[in-house]
Amino acid sequence: MNDQKAHRPIRSFVRREGRLTIGQQKALDQGWPKFGLSLEDGPINFEKVFGREAPCIVEIGFGMGQSLAEMAQKYPENDYIGIEVHRPGVGCLLKAILDHDISNIRIYDQDAVEVLKQCIPDNSLAGLQLFFPDPWHKKRHHKRRIVQPEFVQLIWQKLAPNGFFHLATDWEHYAEHMMEVLSADPGFSNAAGFNEFAPRPESRPLTKFEQRGQRLGHGVWDLLFKKSL
Repeated sequence: MNDQKAHRPIRSFVRREGRLTIGQQKALDQGWPKFGLSLEDGPINFEKVFGREAPCIVEIGFGMGQSLAEMAQKYPENDYIGIEVHRPGVGCLLKAILDHDISNIRIYDQDAVEVLKQCIPDNSLAGLQLFFPDPWHKKRHHKRRIVQPEFVQLIWQKLAPNGFFHLATDWEHYAEHMMEVLSADPGFSNAAGFNEFAPRPESRPLTKFEQRGQRLGHGVWDLLFKKSL
């Protein structure tokens, strides 16, 4: 038992099932067979899954999915893969997909690190988005933060040449941590300039959570890095 506990991987998330609304459950029942993906499917063939050849962008932790749905509609020339372990969020995004007839999104509901390792081919992604990940603000929990050197190396491996890694957080200390980790990796260059945060790109929609934070005077920090090697 002790050996098993010692080798248990540190997770950057806590799986919270939550209560599904009737609409979310209906969307899961109707939408998952068409738009859902699984680790068991193995390495993904983007052209086969989406029925076309197009730049593919992965978003880790899409929450309730409103911004990802908006992005997919605004940029129909891109394909998107969303990863989220919160079932109501998955149901909410599937409802948006069905309601708005969105065809360029697919979804995983499993650990993002395992999805990247097992399903995303190397040098294949046009970009990866990580918006407002859990900051694990208590110092003893900092090891749970997803942005660590090993994770950044994994992202580098999956990005196509000149692919982007776009991060955003509303926790200043986490933003500084992200900047430190990304700046130390020789495989990435800061698109905004060394040690500089980026202005929010138009491609990232404002979430309701973020709008509320702005009204309360809370800051948001965007980081935009490119694969440089």
